[in-house]
Amino acid sequence: MSETMRAMVVKAKSQEFTLEERPVPTPGPGEAVVKVAACGVCHSDMFAREGVYPGVSFPVVPGHEVAGSVHSLGEGVQGWREGQRVGVGWYGGACGWCRPCRMGALIACENTQIPGVQRDGGYADYVLVPAAAMAAMPEELAPELAAPLMCAGVTTYNGLRRTGARPGDLVAVLGVGGLGHLGVQYAAKMGFRVAAIARGTEKADLALGLGAHTYIDSTATDPGEELAKLGGARVVLSTVTNGEAVASTIPGLGVDGELVVVGAAEQPIPVPAAALIPINGSVAGHASGTAADSEDTLNFSALTGVEAQIETMPLEQANEAYARMMAGDARFRMVLTVN
Repeated sequence: MSETMRAMVVKAKSQEFTLEERPVPTPGPGEAVVKVAACGVCHSDMFAREGVYPGVSFPVVPGHEVAGSVHSLGEGVQGWREGQRVGVGWYGGACGWCRPCRMGALIACENTQIPGVQRDGGYADYVLVPAAAMAAMPEELAPELAAPLMCAGVTTYNGLRRTGARPGDLVAVLGVGGLGHLGVQYAAKMGFRVAAIARGTEKADLALGLGAHTYIDSTATDPGEELAKLGGARVVLSTVTNGEAVASTIPGLGVDGELVVVGAAEQPIPVPAAALIPINGSVAGHASGTAADSEDTLNFSALTGVEAQIETMPLEQANEAYARMMAGDARFRMVLTVN
């Protein structure tokens, strides 16, 4: 008899997760099966459950924040060993022949298979992935803490390190939530002068405790004006979903200032050209990163002590964890533990 596993499956668009027993997959050439220890619950899991992302088909097992170990390897896979601790994120490998791949932009591959969206993901005991999608996970990181770093972590870390900011520059993080609470930590550990921006005073102590040097309450003051008083931000890392809130920071950009958008705004972001031209400013989106970028994120986090604030639930409670995440009640990342 073949070995079996549990999987939390979305059988049709907008349906809740259903626990199923399935055969453990067998890796083909270039593939690996990862034994899941923990899987983060990300807002982007909505793309799979609601069927709104290109290439989603049902039934599907969501989950693209995987931490675990190599269970088995397919033919031709080199550089990995069974039992090795690994993570798997949004990056599902690259085809190698489309134009973005040929340009070296692997994260923009036109034929990638995103785990948990376009192929079955980590809400299960095991997940089948291209071996190229795996990132080595340091021994120092517990799986439940490593899992959110495979999406929220690499998105903010990679987004910051690819800017022109240098140690000592003013970097603002807009939003102190699932993405932002990691962004503040990474920015501080990179040596930036960090301003955290959020609504109200509730998160002020948290932000300062995570390493922010300044806290800006966007309900009491104008974020752009406050950043300008501080000398202008070299980078604003936007993690929120409100277009107007994002735009409010643009007047606070300094010379060569960059607004880096990693949170998918639900409304258009109004960008006044007159605010960008005099300072040579820019607005850019940023995707998460490749497996190598995720590996860098894990190593940097282990080295500097950056840590996601999480709540854990067992795999079988995926519906409850997902609902808590979607309602904004998680503080700050929900993680499913798989035993």
